[in-house]
Amino acid sequence: MSELLYLDHNATTPIDPEVRAAMLPWLENEFGNPSSVYALGRRAAAALSKAREQVASLVGAQPSEIIFNSCGTEATNTAILSALAIDPDKRHIITSAVEHSATIKLCEYLATRGYEITWLPVDKDGILDPEKLESAITADTAVVSLLWANNETGVLFPIEEIVSITTRRKVPLHLDAVQAAGKVPINLEELGVQYASLSAHKLYAPKGVGALYVNRRARYTPLFRGSQEESKRGGTQNVASIVAFGKAAELAQAHLLVVAERIGKLRDHFEQTLLSTVEGVRRNGTDEPRLPNTSNLTFAGIEAETALLLFDKEGLCCSAGSACSSGSINPSHVLTAMGVSRDEARASLRFSFGRTTSDADIDRALEIIPRIIAKLRAAQPAGGSPVHVSA
Repeated sequence: MSELLYLDHNATTPIDPEVRAAMLPWLENEFGNPSSVYALGRRAAAALSKAREQVASLVGAQPSEIIFNSCGTEATNTAILSALAIDPDKRHIITSAVEHSATIKLCEYLATRGYEITWLPVDKDGILDPEKLESAITADTAVVSLLWANNETGVLFPIEEIVSITTRRKVPLHLDAVQAAGKVPINLEELGVQYASLSAHKLYAPKGVGALYVNRRARYTPLFRGSQEESKRGGTQNVASIVAFGKAAELAQAHLLVVAERIGKLRDHFEQTLLSTVEGVRRNGTDEPRLPNTSNLTFAGIEAETALLLFDKEGLCCSAGSACSSGSINPSHVLTAMGVSRDEARASLRFSFGRTTSDADIDRALEIIPRIIAKLRAAQPAGGSPVHVSA
């Protein structure tokens, strides 16, 4: 295996050394239960409070509005189910055709339980039309749940317009901000959104810890009942990982604009080089507004899964879509919703960069990718379909 070249930061991120250092004491001597009244427990409770402040600061919220949990998927499920529980007579949910599986799978299940689901379309650039959202809202709409930033293309939805519509129509709004947090500025207080999902492992912290933002003026009912998190989420808190989440949020906030600018320049150089030097390459999704770190490209005449195997041999990590749908034989639902053909979707790859990505990494990637694409195309029979090439 060659030296690792990690270009899949939308799937997960490595733990930052400062984050690791912050969490280690809570894995060793500071093992107290934060619900305990003695000093060991009180120190753990204080650490949770600090982390809550750090995460709240990153997204422009009050600390009391941050509920720690296990992951972004739990946060998303909790927000939607809470809205349904509060208004049980309302049986209509609005979401989009390009959501993360956390939303899609729940809505598909709820459809089998008699709920009506409206799947808002996007255009060929992955952009959602706010007018279609406005038209879809009825007196029976219980909740709207939408991505802030698409995890596959990086396309940003028009959040301010969406919030304006849901506020005017008095419909609760949940935003899946898992990919957006730490990459673009967020101020939930100013927006006035009711719920938002967050996840630590997209921010250089460990997997298995996330948070749900619940606006202090919004109605809410917990998914897990218990005394922890002010009775908003039962279960003894994962103190070490929550501390890590807090530190990661602090670092993300401190470096957000500088890192975003640097990564954006790397991304643009990467894209422009491939688009200008390799035939049959197309970007999927609008150029702007988009996350600064995400590039989704179609390479005509290849099979993405085979390309991933050959890239892996070179130490290059990227993806053929969302990490949560890996192993699927189906093309990306995000790309097909944008009108990309099934064959083109199967020839598409997502590259996502992080704050440890260097100029040298991009240069190495720009040597590997064209070479592998040429190898795959050379193995394709004239006029035929893409074939597997041994890795």
